[in-house]
Amino acid sequence: MKTLHFVLGLGLALALATMFAAEPEKSSTATAKEITFIKKAADGGMAEVALGKLAVQNGQRDDVKEFGHQMIADHGKANENLKSVASKLMVTVPEKVSEKHQGVIDKMSKMLDTAFDTRYIEDMVADHEKDIAEFENARDEVTSEDLKKFIDETIPVMKEHLEMAKKMKATK
Repeated sequence: MKTLHFVLGLGLALALATMFAAEPEKSSTATAKEITFIKKAADGGMAEVALGKLAVQNGQRDDVKEFGHQMIADHGKANENLKSVASKLMVTVPEKVSEKHQGVIDKMSKMLDTAFDTRYIEDMVADHEKDIAEFENARDEVTSEDLKKFIDETIPVMKEHLEMAKKMKATK
């Protein structure tokens, strides 16, 4: 009889626990603006990593090579963080860079000597200025708290990259 009471009590406890258990966190879906931002940010981030690898390989100046390593590390990390956020929002990020970015990568991969360094530095200044503005605009338009957090964490890193690129440009 004690066993029967124990089993019934256990069953009741399990039923109550199931009833009062918190609902599992549901994935939400992204808005059209969020999807566009995620895909564009992923594309740009992958391009930064690819160009960083080229800077390490083709760069002549030590600061260009060091900056390339920084781009690989920082944008690689940001890309992983963005994939995680995108997954929560049920957005698939691109697997490879867009044709536009691939064209730039292909063109720069053929550049040697100081021509590469000059072009890379100029592109890094322009790209980071543009990307910072796009991230700041997106920050005001997105509704996902995870995506806002990603943007808030990424902007200061991009601003640091911009300052580094500007210093390299000034020390031609």
